[in-house]
Amino acid sequence: MDPRIEKLLKLPKKQKIALLVAILLFEGAALYWGLFLPRQTELKELRGRLEGLQNEVREKERIANNLPKLKREYQQLQKDLDLALTELPNQKEIPSLLTGITSVGKSAGNDFLLFRPKPEVSKDFYAEVPVDISISGTFHSVANFFTAVGKLPRIVNITDVSFADIKQAGGKTSVKVNCLATTFRFLDKKETKDDKKK
Repeated sequence: MDPRIEKLLKLPKKQKIALLVAILLFEGAALYWGLFLPRQTELKELRGRLEGLQNEVREKERIANNLPKLKREYQQLQKDLDLALTELPNQKEIPSLLTGITSVGKSAGNDFLLFRPKPEVSKDFYAEVPVDISISGTFHSVANFFTAVGKLPRIVNITDVSFADIKQAGGKTSVKVNCLATTFRFLDKKETKDDKKK
Protein backbone atom coordinates (compact mmCIF):
# COMPACT_ATOMS: atom_id res chain seq x y z
CA MET A 1 0.00 0.00 0.00
CA ASP A 2 1.07 3.52 -0.58
CA PRO A 3 2.91 5.00 2.43
CA ARG A 4 0.84 8.23 2.28
CA ILE A 5 -2.41 6.29 2.55
CA GLU A 6 -0.99 4.27 5.43
CA LYS A 7 0.00 7.48 7.14
CA LEU A 8 -3.58 8.80 6.74
CA LEU A 9 -5.04 5.59 8.10
CA LYS A 10 -2.85 5.86 11.23
CA LEU A 11 -4.14 9.38 12.04
CA PRO A 12 -6.41 9.77 15.08
CA LYS A 13 -10.13 9.55 14.42
CA LYS A 14 -10.77 13.29 14.99
CA GLN A 15 -8.16 14.25 12.41
CA LYS A 16 -9.60 11.76 9.90
CA ILE A 17 -13.06 13.30 10.35
CA ALA A 18 -11.64 16.82 10.06
CA LEU A 19 -9.78 15.83 6.88
CA LEU A 20 -12.93 14.24 5.44
CA VAL A 21 -14.97 17.32 6.26
CA ALA A 22 -12.29 19.54 4.63
CA ILE A 23 -12.31 17.38 1.48
CA LEU A 24 -16.12 17.44 1.36
CA LEU A 25 -16.15 21.24 1.85
CA PHE A 26 -13.56 21.65 -0.90
CA GLU A 27 -15.58 19.45 -3.27
CA GLY A 28 -18.78 21.24 -2.30
CA ALA A 29 -17.20 24.64 -2.94
CA ALA A 30 -15.79 23.41 -6.26
CA LEU A 31 -19.20 22.07 -7.30
CA TYR A 32 -20.92 25.29 -6.17
CA TRP A 33 -18.52 27.66 -7.94
CA GLY A 34 -17.79 25.40 -10.91
CA LEU A 35 -21.23 23.97 -11.71
CA PHE A 36 -24.07 25.40 -9.65
CA LEU A 37 -23.31 29.16 -9.82
CA PRO A 38 -22.76 29.30 -13.64
CA ARG A 39 -25.99 27.31 -14.14
CA GLN A 40 -27.85 29.72 -11.84
CA THR A 41 -26.56 32.69 -13.87
CA GLU A 42 -27.57 30.96 -17.10
CA LEU A 43 -30.98 30.12 -15.62
CA LYS A 44 -31.46 33.77 -14.61
CA GLU A 45 -30.61 34.94 -18.14
CA LEU A 46 -32.94 32.35 -19.68
CA ARG A 47 -35.76 33.43 -17.36
CA GLY A 48 -35.19 37.05 -18.41
CA ARG A 49 -35.32 36.07 -22.09
CA LEU A 50 -38.43 33.97 -21.46
CA GLU A 51 -40.14 36.91 -19.77
CA GLY A 52 -39.20 39.17 -22.69
CA LEU A 53 -40.55 36.66 -25.20
CA GLN A 54 -43.74 36.23 -23.19
CA ASN A 55 -44.22 40.03 -23.17
CA GLU A 56 -43.63 40.08 -26.92
CA VAL A 57 -46.18 37.28 -27.41
CA ARG A 58 -48.73 39.16 -25.29
CA GLU A 59 -48.14 42.33 -27.33
CA LYS A 60 -48.53 40.42 -30.62
CA GLU A 61 -51.71 38.78 -29.30
CA ARG A 62 -53.07 42.20 -28.33
CA ILE A 63 -52.33 43.50 -31.83
CA ALA A 64 -53.84 40.37 -33.39
CA ASN A 65 -56.97 40.77 -31.27
CA ASN A 66 -57.26 44.42 -32.39
CA LEU A 67 -56.69 43.58 -36.06
CA PRO A 68 -60.41 43.48 -37.03
CA LYS A 69 -60.96 46.81 -35.27
CA LEU A 70 -57.90 48.33 -36.97
CA LYS A 71 -59.10 47.03 -40.35
CA ARG A 72 -62.51 48.67 -39.78
CA GLU A 73 -60.81 51.92 -38.80
CA TYR A 74 -58.61 51.74 -41.89
CA GLN A 75 -61.62 51.15 -44.14
CA GLN A 76 -63.44 54.09 -42.53
CA LEU A 77 -60.39 56.32 -42.98
CA GLN A 78 -60.17 55.21 -46.61
CA LYS A 79 -63.84 56.16 -47.12
CA ASP A 80 -63.22 59.52 -45.43
CA LEU A 81 -60.21 60.10 -47.69
CA ASP A 82 -62.21 59.20 -50.79
CA LEU A 83 -64.94 61.62 -49.68
CA ALA A 84 -62.39 64.35 -49.01
CA LEU A 85 -60.82 63.78 -52.41
CA THR A 86 -64.20 64.33 -54.07
CA GLU A 87 -64.13 67.79 -52.53
CA LEU A 88 -60.66 68.43 -53.95
CA PRO A 89 -60.85 68.38 -57.74
CA ASN A 90 -57.92 67.36 -59.85
CA GLN A 91 -56.37 69.58 -62.53
CA LYS A 92 -58.90 68.54 -65.21
CA GLU A 93 -61.91 69.54 -63.11
CA ILE A 94 -60.75 73.07 -62.16
CA PRO A 95 -62.05 74.83 -65.34
CA SER A 96 -65.48 73.22 -64.96
CA LEU A 97 -65.54 74.18 -61.27
CA LEU A 98 -64.67 77.80 -62.12
CA THR A 99 -67.35 77.78 -64.82
CA GLY A 100 -69.77 76.44 -62.22
CA ILE A 101 -68.95 79.36 -59.92
CA THR A 102 -69.73 81.87 -62.68
CA SER A 103 -72.96 80.15 -63.62
CA VAL A 104 -74.06 80.13 -59.97
CA GLY A 105 -73.31 83.86 -59.79
CA LYS A 106 -75.19 84.64 -62.97
CA SER A 107 -78.20 82.52 -62.02
CA ALA A 108 -78.35 84.46 -58.73
CA GLY A 109 -78.78 87.63 -60.84
CA ASN A 110 -75.28 89.08 -60.64
CA ASP A 111 -73.02 90.53 -63.33
CA PHE A 112 -69.37 89.50 -63.33
CA LEU A 113 -67.11 92.51 -63.76
CA LEU A 114 -63.89 90.59 -63.11
CA PHE A 115 -63.01 86.92 -62.99
CA ARG A 116 -59.22 86.57 -62.93
CA PRO A 117 -57.54 83.31 -61.85
CA LYS A 118 -54.28 83.87 -59.98
CA PRO A 119 -51.26 81.55 -59.85
CA GLU A 120 -51.70 78.37 -57.83
CA VAL A 121 -50.08 78.08 -54.42
CA SER A 122 -48.76 74.55 -53.77
CA LYS A 123 -49.09 73.17 -50.27
CA ASP A 124 -48.23 69.74 -48.89
CA PHE A 125 -50.60 67.51 -50.90
CA TYR A 126 -52.91 70.10 -52.42
CA ALA A 127 -52.77 73.42 -54.24
CA GLU A 128 -54.78 76.56 -53.61
CA VAL A 129 -56.39 77.99 -56.74
CA PRO A 130 -57.24 81.66 -56.01
CA VAL A 131 -59.49 83.73 -58.27
CA ASP A 132 -60.11 87.47 -57.98
CA ILE A 133 -63.82 88.12 -58.48
CA SER A 134 -65.72 91.34 -58.83
CA ILE A 135 -69.52 91.17 -59.19
CA SER A 136 -72.35 93.62 -59.13
CA GLY A 137 -75.96 93.02 -58.26
CA THR A 138 -78.52 93.60 -55.59
CA PHE A 139 -77.52 92.92 -52.02
CA HIS A 140 -79.94 89.97 -52.02
CA SER A 141 -78.50 88.44 -55.24
CA VAL A 142 -74.94 88.77 -53.91
CA ALA A 143 -75.97 87.03 -50.69
CA ASN A 144 -77.61 84.27 -52.75
CA PHE A 145 -74.39 83.90 -54.74
CA PHE A 146 -72.34 83.42 -51.56
CA THR A 147 -74.88 80.90 -50.25
CA ALA A 148 -74.84 78.97 -53.56
CA VAL A 149 -71.03 78.87 -53.58
CA GLY A 150 -71.11 77.47 -50.05
CA LYS A 151 -73.41 74.66 -51.24
CA LEU A 152 -71.18 73.61 -54.15
CA PRO A 153 -69.93 70.00 -53.87
CA ARG A 154 -66.35 71.28 -54.01
CA ILE A 155 -64.61 73.39 -51.40
CA VAL A 156 -64.61 77.09 -52.28
CA ASN A 157 -63.63 79.70 -49.69
CA ILE A 158 -64.65 83.32 -50.19
CA THR A 159 -62.35 85.79 -48.42
CA ASP A 160 -61.24 89.41 -48.61
CA VAL A 161 -64.81 90.58 -49.29
CA SER A 162 -65.19 94.31 -49.81
CA PHE A 163 -68.32 96.25 -50.78
CA ALA A 164 -68.23 99.34 -53.00
CA ASP A 165 -70.62 101.53 -55.00
CA ILE A 166 -73.61 100.91 -52.76
CA LYS A 167 -76.65 102.54 -54.43
CA GLN A 168 -80.37 102.65 -53.80
CA ALA A 169 -82.52 102.36 -56.91
CA GLY A 170 -86.15 101.35 -57.20
CA GLY A 171 -86.36 100.17 -53.58
CA LYS A 172 -83.41 97.82 -54.07
CA THR A 173 -79.84 98.20 -52.93
CA SER A 174 -77.27 97.47 -55.62
CA VAL A 175 -73.69 96.81 -54.66
CA LYS A 176 -70.34 96.00 -56.21
CA VAL A 177 -68.44 93.25 -54.37
CA ASN A 178 -64.77 92.42 -54.70
CA CYS A 179 -63.58 89.13 -53.19
CA LEU A 180 -61.11 86.33 -53.45
CA ALA A 181 -62.55 82.89 -54.17
CA THR A 182 -60.12 80.12 -53.33
CA THR A 183 -60.70 76.54 -54.32
CA PHE A 184 -58.35 73.66 -53.85
CA ARG A 185 -57.11 70.82 -55.97
CA PHE A 186 -55.41 67.57 -55.14
CA LEU A 187 -51.77 67.27 -56.24
CA ASP A 188 -50.86 63.97 -57.79
CA LYS A 189 -47.71 62.11 -56.71
CA LYS A 190 -45.65 63.46 -59.60
CA GLU A 191 -46.49 67.07 -58.68
CA THR A 192 -45.66 66.58 -55.01
CA LYS A 193 -42.31 64.99 -55.94
CA ASP A 194 -41.55 67.90 -58.26
CA ASP A 195 -42.39 70.38 -55.47
CA LYS A 196 -40.09 68.56 -53.03
CA LYS A 197 -37.23 68.74 -55.55
CA LYS A 198 -37.68 72.49 -55.80
